[in-house]
Amino acid sequence: MFSFAGNSVLGRLALENGAIDPASFSIIRLMSAAVMLYFFIAVKKPSNVRLAYGSWRSAVMLFLYVVTFSYAYVGLDTGTGALILFGSVQITMIGFNVFQGNKLSLIEQVGLLLAFSGLLVLLLPGSTQPSFLGFLLMLISGVAWGLYSVWGKGSLQPLADTAGNFLKTVPMCALLSLVLLSHYAISAEGVYLALASGALTSGVGYAIWYAVLPALSITKAAVSQLSVPIIAALGGVMFAAEHVTVQLFLASLLTLGGVCIVILKKHDIQ
Repeated sequence: MFSFAGNSVLGRLALENGAIDPASFSIIRLMSAAVMLYFFIAVKKPSNVRLAYGSWRSAVMLFLYVVTFSYAYVGLDTGTGALILFGSVQITMIGFNVFQGNKLSLIEQVGLLLAFSGLLVLLLPGSTQPSFLGFLLMLISGVAWGLYSVWGKGSLQPLADTAGNFLKTVPMCALLSLVLLSHYAISAEGVYLALASGALTSGVGYAIWYAVLPALSITKAAVSQLSVPIIAALGGVMFAAEHVTVQLFLASLLTLGGVCIVILKKHDIQ
């Protein structure tokens, strides 16, 4: 969870003051994560080092998630961005479940309504109100990651598929670099932060997550992710001199509480 939250902290540190442009941050993050994941696979099982893993539709969602995440953090605080991302991921996954024909109970509907309400609280007028563009971009990022997650749920080799998906973003990164060639703004600090986000909090983080995931129940795995926005907000306070506001606290309470209700209720039903 610290690795997942670390992506938000590193992204905000790199993009807040223009240490690197969002496109370059995205490209470096994606490529360094791919290298790190393939390194882990090569060490663990060399025969699995193949380029055919993953899927193109998942790679597109991964690319969309990373790019919109980067552009959103130009104007969002760490905790706010993490809450929008996490909330939209969980709501997307719940919505996908409903779309497949699984009905929500009354309690689950209340939980989902609370989660939506929490995100809307962030848009209320106030000194900490995020920009609408930043909110929208992070919302898109969360939807993309939510779809990526549900599509990869049945993977028999999640680490290999994740590495393959990262690698499949290479042509997309190349196209992005050509389109935004005149908008590059790169410093050594920005590159280091992007590498850390890709190789460490993404690459190493995903490797650790998939290593411990078999030992966790679905409910424990889902509930444990409730801590990510909280850890990210604390990271923003410690490393980016940000403040936890009443508005963010209330939004977090509603969003995380609502999602928790849905997750725990589904566990009871199962």
